[in-house]
This record gives sequence, C-alpha cells and structure tokens, in this order.
Amino acid sequence: MRPNFSGYASKHDLLCADGRTIKAGAFEHQDKVKVPLVWQHQHDAPGNVLGHALLEYRPTGVYAYGFFNNTEEGKKAKELVEHGDINMLSIYANNLKQQGKNVLHGNIREVSLVLSGANPGAYIESVNIQHGDISFTPDDEAVIYHGIEGLELEHQDNSGENMADQATQEKTVKDVVESMTEEQQNVLYYLVGEAVSNNEDDDNDDNDDSAKHSAIDIDALEKGVADKIITHMEENKNMRNVFDQSANQGATTERPHLTHSQVRTIVEDAVKMGSFKESFLAHADDYGITNIDLLFPDAKALADKPELLARQAEWVPKVLNATKHSPFAKVKSIVADLTPAAARAKGYVKGNMKKEEVISLLKRTTGPTTVYKKQKLDRDDILDITDFDVVAWLKWEIRFMLNEELARAILVGDGRSVGDDDKIKDPAGAASGDGIRSIVNDHDMYAHKVELPANVSASSIIDEVTRARTAYRGSGSPTLYTTDKVLTDLLLLKDKMGRRLYDTEASLAAALRVKEIVTVEVLEETPTVLGIIVNLMDYTIGSNRGGELTFFEDFDIDFNQNKYLLETRLSGGLTKPKSALVILRDTGEEVETVTAPSFNGETNTITIPTTTGVVYTIDGEPVTGTVVISEDTTVEAEAAEGYYIPANTNTTWSFTYTE
Repeated sequence: MRPNFSGYASKHDLLCADGRTIKAGAFEHQDKVKVPLVWQHQHDAPGNVLGHALLEYRPTGVYAYGFFNNTEEGKKAKELVEHGDINMLSIYANNLKQQGKNVLHGNIREVSLVLSGANPGAYIESVNIQHGDISFTPDDEAVIYHGIEGLELEHQDNSGENMADQATQEKTVKDVVESMTEEQQNVLYYLVGEAVSNNEDDDNDDNDDSAKHSAIDIDALEKGVADKIITHMEENKNMRNVFDQSANQGATTERPHLTHSQVRTIVEDAVKMGSFKESFLAHADDYGITNIDLLFPDAKALADKPELLARQAEWVPKVLNATKHSPFAKVKSIVADLTPAAARAKGYVKGNMKKEEVISLLKRTTGPTTVYKKQKLDRDDILDITDFDVVAWLKWEIRFMLNEELARAILVGDGRSVGDDDKIKDPAGAASGDGIRSIVNDHDMYAHKVELPANVSASSIIDEVTRARTAYRGSGSPTLYTTDKVLTDLLLLKDKMGRRLYDTEASLAAALRVKEIVTVEVLEETPTVLGIIVNLMDYTIGSNRGGELTFFEDFDIDFNQNKYLLETRLSGGLTKPKSALVILRDTGEEVETVTAPSFNGETNTITIPTTTGVVYTIDGEPVTGTVVISEDTTVEAEAAEGYYIPANTNTTWSFTYTE
C-alpha cells in the first residue's frame, strides 16, 4: 500500500521552542514503528485519529509515511494535504531522557498534522495523488518549509501503549551501512553499545525526563541479548575487523575477526564484571583489539555548566542590598557624645553663675580601598570547551565571588593576616583610615560588644542577647546574623515537658527582638563570634563616580590569553554610634567529643561517662558514676568553665523507666 504522503516528522540538531534539541539517535530504535496519525495532537475523541504513520529513522531525522483511514475525518484531512492547505507535521513523544536540554532518547507516540509547524525540518515532503488507476508522485508537489522556531514535545505521566508494528519493507545491510558515518560503521561490527543501549530503555518507565546510567544491563543479557550479538557476529564474520586499520588488507584477503567463542567469552566476562568495557580491555591483547575508545567514547557532562562546590551565599545579597550607598568614596561621620554628666541640663540658683555645656564631638573619616577579582583563560581552552559557554560562566563566577568577599568584609573582615598582600584593608577600630570597616572589629563606640563565657549555653545566649538589646541605638528593627549551627541550638531548646520553646525562626526572632535571622556560613570561621545584630541601613558604602563595579576584558596577544578583571574602589563603615551588637564568646578549649551516657533497662541504671571539660546534669544537678532512676529521666551535658561544646552537638539524652 502506497502512503498518502511522506515527510520529516522531526529533524536532528534543531533548537526546539522550549530550548530542547533532538540529538541523532534519540528515536533510532523506532525505525519501522507504526504510530497513530492524529489532528492537532487531540486525544479526546476517536474521530481525531486520521490514520497511521510509519516511521523511518534516517541519519538526519525521523521520516514518516502517512496513511489516511476511510473515516470522514480521514478523508477531509487527505483532501487538505493533497490540496496543499496543510503541510506541517509535529510529534508527541514521552519517556524522554535528556542531557541538559539535549534529548538523547525517547518514544514517539504519535505524528500529528498541525496548522503551524514547530520544527524547521518537520514538513510534508511529497504527496501521492491518485487519478483513477494512475498513481504518481509529481515533483512539483514537494513542499520545503523553513523558519519555524522549534519542535514542541508534549509530556504525559503515562508511558502509553506499545504500538510497535514492523513494516514489511526492509533495507539491505549495504543501505544501512552507507547511511552511517565512518565512526558509526566501525562501531556497527560489534553492536555492543547498540545492544546495551536499546535494552537499558524501559518503555514502562513512568519518569519521562529521567535518564538511566548503567555500564551493562545484566538482566537484558540473561534474556538473550548476548546470543543475538553472537548470532549477528557469526552471520557477518567476514566483515572487516574495525580494530585492524591496516591499509595493506586487500579486498579479497581473509581479514581478522572475533570468533563465536571469543565473543561469548567477552560477553560472559562482562556479566561477571558488570562492564563490557572492562571485559573488552581484559581480552584486548589476547584477541588483538585496539582503538577500544571507538566502542566506549568519552563521558559527557550531565549539565550545561560546572556544578558548584561553594559556601552557601543566600546571605550575600541580603547584606549588600541592605547597606546604605553614598556617591562619595570618602565618608566622614561626626558624633556628639551627650552621655557625660556635664552634658545634662542644670538647675539655676539665684546669684550663681550659669555654666556652659561641654559637648564632646567625635569624628572619623573612612577612605576607599580597591577590591578586585581577576581571571584568565587560554584561547585554546575557550575554543576546546564546547559543553558550555565557559566565558559567560567565568564572568558570573567573578561577580559571585567578589560579592561574597565584600559582604564578608562588611561583617567580619576578610580573615587574612595584616601582612597578606591580598588583604582587603580594614581600619579595625581606628578613628580614621582607608578600607572597609568590619562590624566585628569596629570600635565600641559603633559596635557594642556583648561578651559571654566560653561555656555559655544556648538558653543563656538568648537571655544575654535579650538583655543586651537595651544597648542598641541603631535604626529601626535590626537583623541577627549568625551561623546555622548556633541557630539550630537555639531552635532545639525545650521546656521540662520536652516541647520546643520556639517552633519557627520567626518566633525565635521575636524573642530576640530582631526582624529576622540570617545564617552566614563564613561566620563559622570565627567561632568566638556567635552573632551580629545590626540594621545595615546604618552601614554606609561609599564610591566615587567611576569607582563602582567595573568589568574589564583584554586579550594578551603574546600569551594567547583572554584576561578578565572586575574591580571596585569603595569605603565602608558604620556611621551611627551603638548601631550594632556583636555577640562574642570567650576563647576556651573545645570539647572534641561529648560521650553519651549508657543505660541498662533491666536495672534502670544510667552510667555517666567521664569526659574532660563536660559536666553531666539531671534536673540541673551534676551527676557522676551510676544513677538508678525511678522515673523517666533526661541527662544533659554542659561545658565546664574554660571549655566550650561546639554548636550543633547533641547534649541531651532521655531514658525511659521500666517497671
């Protein structure tokens, strides 16, 4: 039966409207598969099925032969196609397996006639028109269409029914081989990668967009794939050994090939090893196999850019966006100290001389410093890295890291030693100087210090911070910047009934009288800093015109390198007195391990361990040795004086009394 029309249902390497690209081989397994031919991808009525399409895989895409049925809708659609009113095709596919936005595998479930095509290569190429007993395919009926922006793939959760139906027409081996590239022809002889790839796919997989990664499908081999490979090898054993690239082999010369027993040995060992590649390599010398990489090409990246191993940076924009910005790089602040007794208003006694008020004026000036991030790339690397846009990614990385460094400098300083050439200048409490004044190291006039003992407990932290809020003179409601570990300890506080004192961060923030709590990972590098309470509207960043963040790009012709520089020149510091509270813990000796008590349920006996720097308590009373309980009991561990237990360490154990 001759098809009513034919054309490409999908073409390879064309950008889809949703950003996907169909790669060669994605639908190769559906060669000669029959799928429904529908109208506009509609599935709500039987009349939308216009016939069927026979798929043919080609190196350039998936070709479709359309056959209309004899329904009224099928006849109407046939008339529209023959008249040239409809000339575009689309596909619906599911079970998609993707690498980034590249579709590597999937199942075409239907071909659809559409009013507006989606794929630049999906069009009806030829139409068969019958006049009586005469059938012909006129050349002038060919339709070539380009300019549509993409291929739309519809996704559903159901895997669909298996509609595979083998076509009656067959290609010769010569036809198939000649349609392949040279590398594909080499790989064809072994069919190993093809066999494994086909059998790793499961048409009943409910996750359309997931990809499987397995060196070998053992179950598929046990079901007979190995025998199929061996049978094919026997039938084609006179084909040239692709691993023997000798140019001296004549056309009629008996050429080396893998025998039936050799292939079986490789397959059996692959089952044992779990990898075809390992099995081939193990027998490479014995069987004269070379160029093994043709069978097992280089690994491909799963994402379109490198995955980041970096600190959590959600706090960075919260710091930078909250600060006040000045158009001047040199910032001066003047403070009038009205706290001394001499500044108070005075009562007058008749006949006495009135005394003038003495006001102490304190001022400091902060000048700018330069902060930069510089990178370079060899031009050869830029050209060779094709998996992602390395230049765009590098520019993003430069900005990302510079922002983090500025935010770090504002809160705690950059952490480098004073003699380090790379240190970002920090006046560190001086009345004047150039740089970015870190809040932690700022003068007590601007950043009030709250000093706690080394063994301070989580509940004591909340008490002391709440009391210290009376020293805060900053604007509005401040924010607490702390570590995730300290926050965890505070949220885990419980009452005597075992109920959480603070169910949410918002309730804890309300107890501490702060607007919100922001976790800052870099604070973990300064374990004596438990937190910073500040409204960053009281922190001013100044930069002259031209000193803002500026990006420079240059090419070094001598070294064939692209160089990138992001630079800014700015100053920073608190400009309002007592506008920050810095919660500090005294330096003490860290308790390396907090050993848990043991419990004997038969005798209701708790054995208290002996741990240096740790005091174990029950109901607030220190305990040692063994304790026989008569009711459910909780043991808590506290740091001894001069020691501290690291944050986010389990220090509470509950034991159930058994009668």
